[in-house]
Amino acid sequence: MDASRIKQLSAFRRTLHQYPELSGEEKETANRVLEFFEPLNPDKTFQGLGGNGLAFVFEGKEKGPVSLFRCELDALPITEENDIKHLSKVPHKSHVCGHDGHMAIISGLGFELAENRPRKGKVILLFQPAEETGEGAEAVIKDPKFKEIRPDYAFALHNLPGFESHQIVIKKGAFAAASIGMIIRFKGRNSHSAHPEAGNSPAEAMAKTIVALEKLPDAMKKFTLVTVIHAKLGEVAFGTTPGEATVMATLRAHENETRDLLVVYAEKLCAHIAKEYGLEVGFDYTEIFAATHNDPEAWELGNQAAKNLALKTKHIRIPFRWSEDFGLFSSHTKTLLFGLGSGKKQPQLHEPNFDFPDALIPTGVAMFKEIMHQLHD
Repeated sequence: MDASRIKQLSAFRRTLHQYPELSGEEKETANRVLEFFEPLNPDKTFQGLGGNGLAFVFEGKEKGPVSLFRCELDALPITEENDIKHLSKVPHKSHVCGHDGHMAIISGLGFELAENRPRKGKVILLFQPAEETGEGAEAVIKDPKFKEIRPDYAFALHNLPGFESHQIVIKKGAFAAASIGMIIRFKGRNSHSAHPEAGNSPAEAMAKTIVALEKLPDAMKKFTLVTVIHAKLGEVAFGTTPGEATVMATLRAHENETRDLLVVYAEKLCAHIAKEYGLEVGFDYTEIFAATHNDPEAWELGNQAAKNLALKTKHIRIPFRWSEDFGLFSSHTKTLLFGLGSGKKQPQLHEPNFDFPDALIPTGVAMFKEIMHQLHD
């Protein structure tokens, strides 16, 4: 890729960085992407896919496989703390996960496809909404328009701080964890704070639940993790004994089935505690992420691409603990999610001083381009 294109993609990335939008709110981001692709003349453009999603289709002259290359539109509700000219202009919102860089990479692949259509099959460039909440992939897949672009393969990357810059991080099978947000609600009975014995406060039950939930993985045979992320007891009213409590936790496992079993055990644990204290208990769930599973055939395409480009490759043995809603595509097609090292000294994802390194853009484009050639030439 020539220097002028790289400069253009870097400038586009920095513009996206300055105007982040949260999950489900990515309307202006989508408009910027749409404007970028207009001169690239895709054969078909799908708008409003699963919300604010976009898909650009580039068709070959011969029949062949359909491949999808995906990036994310959304940002995070985190105030950026950086000394850069392209600092976020939107209060309390930022691209400190690098989705702006991922969009720039897929846009760079758009440059390549505009000049050289695939010889056979179709290539789809998907800009997916709402990845951070785990809702976007499901919304895209359920969208009736997705039936028109259902792929045979789907590919995505994520930049990974802590790994050598430009290094490809890859694994067969499970790559990123399944997770779910669990909301536990205890209900007792209010009373005057001068007479707590007349009510039934869930305070002790809440405290016991917080401790017990995080120890629950000790009883599991496979990897699991429970992280309590929030708890609330009653309201701020010094004359009142609280009657309600809420505990929120993220439950993780390397497999969907293990995550679901962990949920069952967590519910039984909370029900037991509620019974012990004479409380009612209810459960809600949010931000549900499927495990990301790399198909052997898709993995081979990615591994060969890294070899062809002479890129350093790290074959990891243990899946990552974090979740990516790209995992839902694994249930519908042959998928590959791989990591692109963004530097050992790079701030970690979701830290307020993270900024995607522009130098990674050509490497990401090259990897996707090499995978594409294997399938469509």
